[in-house]
This record gives sequence, structure tokens and C-alpha cells, in this order.
Amino acid sequence: MGLRDRLAADEILVAPGVYDGLTAALASQAGFEALYLSGAAVAYTRLGRPDIGLSTSSEMADTMALIADRVALPVIIDADTGFGNALNAQRTMRLYERAGASALQVEDQTYPKRCGHLSDKTLIPRSEMAGKIAAMADARASDDTLIIARTDAIAVEGFDAALERAEAYVTAGADALFIEAPRSRDQMTRITDQFAGRLPLLANMVEGGATPISTASELQELGFSIAIFPGGIVRALARTAQDYYASLHAHGSNTPFKQRMFDFDGLNDVIGTDAMLAEGRKWEGADG
Repeated sequence: MGLRDRLAADEILVAPGVYDGLTAALASQAGFEALYLSGAAVAYTRLGRPDIGLSTSSEMADTMALIADRVALPVIIDADTGFGNALNAQRTMRLYERAGASALQVEDQTYPKRCGHLSDKTLIPRSEMAGKIAAMADARASDDTLIIARTDAIAVEGFDAALERAEAYVTAGADALFIEAPRSRDQMTRITDQFAGRLPLLANMVEGGATPISTASELQELGFSIAIFPGGIVRALARTAQDYYASLHAHGSNTPFKQRMFDFDGLNDVIGTDAMLAEGRKWEGADG
């Protein structure tokens, strides 16, 4: 089932954040139907830097291609601002689509952007963002590749302005809406009251962010169609890695930490080493 068809179903789609082939494989094994490739997560893991617009489109596309080679699930990819003007956004559309993305999320911040839950963001004009959305729609190779329009206007221009921008982005051709960082359940309800039933709505769950953390079922009751948890895996793994390195430094051995680790065979089971080696043996000695 394609992502567009899946979003037409009543049940909310939960897309966990991933940042490489391993996390994509683990999320797929856990039973998720779609994944979210977070620009923040790529900045955190590949660069060891904050989400302030340092990641490049090519780094994101390379990561997307590796994930698409590992799992068959549809991937929503963070396209930031499209990495420039409408022409840059068109190039990003073509690049990400070729890499295997099923949906591109594009936002109305100036470039370079910053995490939606950080302060001091700035926005491009509403008309410029609408043009960028229309340009991306014109550039895509398949109508099955979705454009998710994100506005960061709540923190910059206020809540009512965010709704006005969202309306303009719907008119411009957005396939789904992402109104970033509502600050209360009341604001979340006002979003769904205005847009639910017209097109899919995305809710962003950031631990410690501006939006109240809700369960997928609660978000579904409010009227959201997609729930992303973009950076949770990085926060979980970073905490574990910090503890791991501290233990190794203190003890000079992994033995005290072994109950929190896979051993060699355990990790190979998870990533399917035996099955891949068996697949390779099928082709040994083949002479055409």
C-alpha cells in the first residue's frame, strides 16, 4: 500500500525517527508501517552537531538511499527549507525522490533553518513558501510522492498567522500539513477543527519540546493522521552510549555492561547475517 492510500485510512500512522540502515531495520522489525528520516537526527549522528541547518541535501539523500536499500517501508524525509529558493526545492524534490523517499516535508523558515522547538526562528514570506510548494509539485516525477508543508509561524507570527499560512499552503498544492510546535491541547484542537478531513495532519512529538506529548491514540482522537517521533531514537541511544563509554572507561571491560548489549551472535541475528550469507551463496559459481 502506498503512503497516500495508507493516509486515507482511519487509523493514525506512527512514523518513528530513523537515521541509518540499522535504525530503519530495527523499526521495520518492530512492526511500523512507515519511517521518518529526520534532518535533526542526521545532524546529531553524522555531524555530532545541533539541528541548525548544517546538514546538506546530499548527506540526507545519501542516507535516504541507504535506508531504501535496507527496508521497503515508505519514508517521510525532512527536506528542511528545500535548501534554498523554489529552484533549489525542485532539485531537492528530484534528488530525494530518486533516493527513494515517499514524502518530502518542507518548511517556511529562512535558510539556514533551525529545529522547530528552538527559539529565534525567522520565516520567508507566505507567498514565497506557496510558490516553493507549487514548484516542488511541478518537479516531482510521481504524484504518489507527497509534499508535507510545514509552518513554523506559531513561534514567530502567532497562532492565527500559522493557520493563515497553512491555508495558503493547502491552496498551493500541499498533500499534508504540519503546523509545528502548538503549545497546548487547545491549539492542537483548533488545528484539527480547521483542517481535519480536508487533508492529512502531522503531529510532531519531541521529548522536552513545546508541544504536549500525547500518545498516538490521543492524537488520532484529536484528528491527526500522522504522528512522528523524530529524534527519540537518538536521545535514547545517546543516553545509552554515554553510559556505555563511561562504564568502559571506568572498568576497562564491557563485562559490567553486557546485560545492556547484544553479544556478537545476537547482533548478527538481528541484522540477518546468516540469511545474507546464504543469499550470497546462491550466486557462487553461477556461469550464466
